[in-house]
Amino acid sequence: MAFPDEVLTDEEEVVLHLHPHAKAAVAPIVVLLVALAAVILVWVMLPPNTGGLIGVCVVGAVALFVGVTRGVWPLLVWRTTHYVFTDERILLQDGVVARERRDLPLNRVNDHVTHQSLFERMLGCGTLTVDSIGEQSAVMASVPKVRQVQTTLYELIEIDRELRPDDEEDEEPGPEPAPAPEPPVARQRGVGRRSPRRSLRPAGPRPRR
Repeated sequence: MAFPDEVLTDEEEVVLHLHPHAKAAVAPIVVLLVALAAVILVWVMLPPNTGGLIGVCVVGAVALFVGVTRGVWPLLVWRTTHYVFTDERILLQDGVVARERRDLPLNRVNDHVTHQSLFERMLGCGTLTVDSIGEQSAVMASVPKVRQVQTTLYELIEIDRELRPDDEEDEEPGPEPAPAPEPPVARQRGVGRRSPRRSLRPAGPRPRR
């Protein structure tokens, strides 16, 4: 099932569009084959009478239930699970009847971690966990070529930071600092003092009376 293009913006470009690894489809396919083989075996082995027909119907009903719940339904879940990486965000969508979609903008991703078991390393898949600002995380299980996907995600984040740099938060203006006290002005000696009166008497010895 194709991913709906109407959820993308006009200038948004899809870089990666993935489903979970094909190993998720192995078990459902095996269940369908076993259910079909059981019905054919019962049809051949039971006699063509009323009892045999009832037995075939019972086995067919059980095989149909198991095939739908353990075979067809997991295959539909696998095909309707989308991991989409664009040049702006990560889109996660799943659900057969009721769908759920989650968007993670690239500029809010602050960490991404991969985890692989030994069997997953042999298949090249793994779990990719993406943490975003606000203590939110998205877990993508069975991502094919998970290491290459993580490298591509890192490159997309770096490109997004270069094209859309985060605006610096405006700091609230604090109280204006008190003006520094002016340094005391040193008074020059004699400035501002009352000058002594000059004597009006002529210089020389004081006259006798």
